Amino acid sequence: MSNTTALQCTCGHTRLEVTGAPIMTTECCCTSCRAAGSRMQALEGAPDFLSRYGTPFVMYRKDRVRFITGEEALKAFRLSPKAPTRRAVATCCNTPIFLEFQSGHWLSLYREIWPAGARPAIEQRTMTVDLPNGVELPDDIPNPKKHTFTFFVKLLGAWVAMGFRVPKIVVSEELDA
Repeated sequence: MSNTTALQCTCGHTRLEVTGAPIMTTECCCTSCRAAGSRMQALEGAPDFLSRYGTPFVMYRKDRVRFITGEEALKAFRLSPKAPTRRAVATCCNTPIFLEFQSGHWLSLYREIWPAGARPAIEQRTMTVDLPNGVELPDDIPNPKKHTFTFFVKLLGAWVAMGFRVPKIVVSEELDA
């Protein structure tokens, strides 16, 4: 039997569940995640979800994520019309739910949607090369400048386990943030 974790937006309207273990838990420090995070966190009623250095994500295979209710409240946010990533926000309470790479087989779920006592520990920071000059990172977890070989091996391993499928996640409306 596999373990299932129930997740939800701040108000509880949008609910989803994830099954099994995540691919990885990261804190992304790239410029795009920090810029998008700042804009989404400024939305009315949005929860505080950014860390001191970046954006915490729990990466899951798409085939292990299932929406239960509230999908109609999801709107896509892109930094630009041609951005290869989109972020989905539950507009009922402006809670960011996931980041998706175009043609990606995984979702980077915002760690904030986990219950406070059940949030997976961050395993490493990524893209620290994008942090402003002078930012000193603690040595509590690995702080690679770019994505590591191990990072890509974990993503490839998840894709192999999925039979090289790329399930579609439908978010029909766009959010202007």
